[in-house]
Amino acid sequence: MFNLKNKKVIVTGATGGIGNSIVKCFVENEAIVLATGTNDDKLKNLKNTYSEIHTSKFDISKHENIEKFINDSLNILNGSPDILINNAGITRDNLSLRMSEEEWNEVLQINLTSTFLLCKFSLKKMIKNKYGKIINITSVVGHTGNVGQANYAASKSGIIGFSKSLALEYAKKNININCVSPGFIETKMTDKIDPKFKELIISKIPSNRLGSPEDVANVVMFLSSDLANYITGETIHVNGGMYLG
Repeated sequence: MFNLKNKKVIVTGATGGIGNSIVKCFVENEAIVLATGTNDDKLKNLKNTYSEIHTSKFDISKHENIEKFINDSLNILNGSPDILINNAGITRDNLSLRMSEEEWNEVLQINLTSTFLLCKFSLKKMIKNKYGKIINITSVVGHTGNVGQANYAASKSGIIGFSKSLALEYAKKNININCVSPGFIETKMTDKIDPKFKELIISKIPSNRLGSPEDVANVVMFLSSDLANYITGETIHVNGGMYLG
C-alpha cells in the first residue's frame, strides 16, 4: 500500500510498544530496517520475531557516538538511510519545584539533543541522495503540558519547533520532516496505570478508548511514503480527539 519496498530505515526506541509496531509495519511493507534499543533481551526478541531486520544496541544518550552510529548504518543497510524514525525517549517525572537539575537535563539531553544529533548526521547523507523522510515522535504532552512532566513536555514541544525549522531548511532538498504526536496509547507503560485513573483518562477522550501502537505506526507509514511527499513541517495528532491542535 505504501510502497516502501527496499527503503532503508532507522528506528530508534524499537523495542517498546510503539517502536515494535513501527518495525512490524515497515517489515510488512518490505523495507530494510535497522532497529535500535538498549536492552539485549528485547533486541533479541525483536530479531527473533522479525528475522529480516538488523538490530543494534545503541544508547542515544551517548552523544559522542551518534555520528559513528549513522556512518556505521551505511554498511548495515547497504546504503544511506532513506527514512529516520526518532522514537526513543525517557521520562523523569517530578513536580517542578522538586525536580532536580539532573532530572531536567537528562530528559532534555536524551529526548531533544539526541534527536537533533540523529537528524543532523542523517541529513548529511540524505542531502547527498536528494531524498529523505524524518519522522519525530513527540507527545500530546508537548502541546498541553502535564503535571509533573515539565521536563518531558519541554523536550517534546522542543522537538516540534525543531522539526518545523528543519522542514523549512531542507524542503528544497527533497527531504520531508514531520512529527507524530501520540496521546494515551495502550502499552506496558499505560498497563501500570491505576484502573480508576485509566477510566478517568478514557472519559476525556472523545473516541472513548486508548489508542493502539498500530494507530501510531500507520501514520508513520503514511508520512514515510511518497503519498506524503507534499507534507512537511507538520504534526499529526493520534489521540482520539483528546487534543485538537
